[in-house]
Amino acid sequence: MAKIVSAEEAVSMIKDGDTVGISGFIGMGHPQELSIAVENSFLNTGHPRDLTVMFSAGMGDGTDKLGANHLGHEGLLKRIVVGHWGLIPTFQKLVFENKVEGYNLPLGTISLLFREIAGHRPGVITKIGLKTFVDPRLEGAKMNEKTRQAEDLVELIEMDGEEWLRYKSFPVNVALLRGTYADEDGNVVMTQEAGTLDSLSIAQAAKNSGGKVIVQVKEIVQNGTLSARDVKIPGIYVDALVIGKPENHWQTYSQEYNPSYSGEVRVPVDSIEPMPLNARKVVCRRAAMELDPDAIINLGIGMPEGIANVANEEGLPGLKLTVETGGIGGVPMSGTAFGACTNPDAMIDQPYQFDFYDGGGLDQAFLGLAECDRHGNINVSRFGPKIAGCGGFINITQTAPVVVYCGTFTAKGLKEKIGNGQLEILQEGQIKKFKNEVEQITFAAEYAAQTGQKVLYITERAVFELLDGVLTLTEIAPGVDLEKDVLGQMEFKPAIASDLKLMDSRIFEDQPMGLKSDN
Repeated sequence: MAKIVSAEEAVSMIKDGDTVGISGFIGMGHPQELSIAVENSFLNTGHPRDLTVMFSAGMGDGTDKLGANHLGHEGLLKRIVVGHWGLIPTFQKLVFENKVEGYNLPLGTISLLFREIAGHRPGVITKIGLKTFVDPRLEGAKMNEKTRQAEDLVELIEMDGEEWLRYKSFPVNVALLRGTYADEDGNVVMTQEAGTLDSLSIAQAAKNSGGKVIVQVKEIVQNGTLSARDVKIPGIYVDALVIGKPENHWQTYSQEYNPSYSGEVRVPVDSIEPMPLNARKVVCRRAAMELDPDAIINLGIGMPEGIANVANEEGLPGLKLTVETGGIGGVPMSGTAFGACTNPDAMIDQPYQFDFYDGGGLDQAFLGLAECDRHGNINVSRFGPKIAGCGGFINITQTAPVVVYCGTFTAKGLKEKIGNGQLEILQEGQIKKFKNEVEQITFAAEYAAQTGQKVLYITERAVFELLDGVLTLTEIAPGVDLEKDVLGQMEFKPAIASDLKLMDSRIFEDQPMGLKSDN
């Protein structure tokens, strides 16, 4: 029972200058009680301060109220090493104002790095990140001027005549984690969590660095009542347990608890509402036409999330969908529940999911299209002061043999009329997404051409493909004008296929497309 402490007592274990590894993914698995306690301690006492924080996916909802946003204070943080930034605006502001050192490493590589730190190995050696902004020949994953003056966390090395990147190891002093129940000896199960994430690897990294492991749980139960097979964080790793308040222990930021996310029950999939017919659905429908029923698939955050909804509406059988968190099968969720799956077939630890991804286990990947340039490069990670971060994007897009990018053709103010098998542009978006050069290279078309990937770029009015390393227009929507609505909204003129086709008219009709019979 000595391990059970208050959140305030737990935070007192964190020393100024410590490196802190934190669990969580978007709106799930984050120890909210502990983040709030760290913030309150800093605001009231000025300590802990000058922390380095490291986590794979940014935990938050885009406000300053949830997740890691509680830690986003000048003085509290010295260095940030994370994969996904899009939902933690307090961190973005510190980096943009040059108040902290900010590194954006691939999400999956961070998960794997925790495991390498635990094993006292020199880091993650991988091709993930080559020719992207993570590559030291470009930006070296450094997000501002302050970081450019700091040490390199990524280095280019050569082995057996090939280029590799080494993501360097460093000690983790404290782990802040979350589980469902713990027994009196500190054994932690995650039976009601939407994923096990990289929690075990973070715990081992801290323990083997001589650090402290602090776990927020829902309740403490008697010794002997937890199944050994369910224990995810053994008590021998755990230094302190904190019981989270119910409001700080929601399963996701979208729902207090959904047993279908944790695999405890299965719900009828016809309870999932179809998407309305809009530009997003048009893109997701066209992307769904690329689905291979025998493929192992990843759907990225944002626009591609809707592909699962379209597939469900069309009754496509047996799709093998996966998500970065370790979920396999079922229907991936969206919004702040992204990372969770309804009715998963299996849930594995996040580092193992990325072992599979990095090694080429995926057959198809569907990701967001925020900016594309004349070379076919994609940027989803940085837009001026807005730092979205690369998340798992680089891990996934560099290794899947088929990559499909999904997004609207323009942004901000776009209005369209969709129906009767056609698309009409009523008001053009203010932001052109097809630019001469992207602001940051999150996907390198040059690398894709070298590895022979099939790459598609799908929008609501046009489809492009990377053919022999050249971005080529292959389809346009019925009802749009090629010159005015497509070429006129690009900063460059792409190659145009000699057999330019019309997109399938069924995509633009307000009824199921019949993709099941096509397959």
